[in-house]
Amino acid sequence: MTQSVEFLFDFASPNAYLAHKALPALLERTSASLVLTPCLLGGIFKATGNKPPFVAFEGVPQKLAYERKEIERFIIKHGLMSFKMNSHFPVNTLLMMRAAMVAERDGFLPEYVEAGLSCLWEKDLKMDDAEVFKNAMDAAGFDGAALLQDSQSPDIKAALAANTAQAVERGVFGIPSFFVGSELFFGKERLGQVEELLSASHS
Repeated sequence: MTQSVEFLFDFASPNAYLAHKALPALLERTSASLVLTPCLLGGIFKATGNKPPFVAFEGVPQKLAYERKEIERFIIKHGLMSFKMNSHFPVNTLLMMRAAMVAERDGFLPEYVEAGLSCLWEKDLKMDDAEVFKNAMDAAGFDGAALLQDSQSPDIKAALAANTAQAVERGVFGIPSFFVGSELFFGKERLGQVEELLSASHS
């Protein structure tokens, strides 16, 4: 039976971009499949009392400096030289995440995720601007206007809220998070542990 890695993501996290880029090689080595689950990071923070590192460690400059160093190491290790810290960070990703639910409903979530991550963390676009979002999605080969319109549907809004609430119920407190079966892993630094579990189960 093919194993799967469930990746709970929000475009808002630079670490979600980095993890997503490192996943294909891991999946190839372990013969596992990928399940993408859109969740709203702001909703997770609100429900759990967690805060992003730049807020949580505002008074600990050494910790923030280490976070940046850790990102640099990951970029070098995985050859992710296209990564660029978004100059509009933090970006409100509510529109992008609701559109992700539209993409999931309509069967093109993986392609949409690739495009969205690239827009935010390679092309430095301000993706919480509806016009920028529409033009970027058009350029990526999607119907930007349709994505904008459908993202406002009550069903889509409810689906994203439900995904987020369910993630919190399962123990998720931040992004990127991964599940292998019922086992939760948090952070791109845990991808090695994800691979170890998949390899142990596979052997």
